[in-house]
Amino acid sequence: MAEWQQRWAGIIDKLEAVADEAAAQRLLDRLAAVQTPTVLGFVNAHAMNLVVRDGAYAQALSAADVLLRDGAGMAMLYRQLGLEPGLNMNGTDFIPRLMAAYRGRRVAFWGTRQPYLDQAAQRSASQFGVVPVSVHDGFASLETYLQLAREQQPELIVLGMGMPRQEAVAAQLAATGEPCLIVCGGAILDFLGGKVSRAPLWLRRVGGEWLYRLSREPKRLFMRYVVGNPLFLLRARLYRRGAGRAGRSV
Repeated sequence: MAEWQQRWAGIIDKLEAVADEAAAQRLLDRLAAVQTPTVLGFVNAHAMNLVVRDGAYAQALSAADVLLRDGAGMAMLYRQLGLEPGLNMNGTDFIPRLMAAYRGRRVAFWGTRQPYLDQAAQRSASQFGVVPVSVHDGFASLETYLQLAREQQPELIVLGMGMPRQEAVAAQLAATGEPCLIVCGGAILDFLGGKVSRAPLWLRRVGGEWLYRLSREPKRLFMRYVVGNPLFLLRARLYRRGAGRAGRSV
């Protein structure tokens, strides 16, 4: 296998497929009761493309304690490999459920810019009942976040810094040993803060939310979707062939 294929193999082995809603609820219960530093990450086609060219990101992503499949592209990869993809565990839907499980508890929101950051924290407090104890944009130094974690001791940290920065920050936060759940949330704070709107439900159900996002932010997301999605599909085919050859050689 090529080096990038080995990286993919490590991520795929680490992914936790969630079979049904009962399994999703068990996962929520587990994540709401962590006793040690625990990192939750989400893996979509964009993440897998980043893994190919960024070894440090691949290492940080692999270091997460829980990785969940996100998006139709990853479901296609699973099926090509003869695996059951389970539920689509995208962070935009799952993280609000997770915050509801942290009702009345201390939460830090680190990421995006104002005014969306404050709006996201306020909405989370009113809608999910969490207690924001730290609200900071996503462009500070690593030491800033480490210090905030030490001082505020949040039970849940929601990172909205985007890939690959948030995964690197999450790995360093976990290394401090402070017991909390650290969530790599991508654009979740932009969604909660009103900067980005969700696609209609029917489009989400057929796996087309990426088309909606592309139509809203074509310049920013062109490389991610128009170039990245076909590239991911090509790599998925190459990976399947490489995995097949590796299996035959054993």
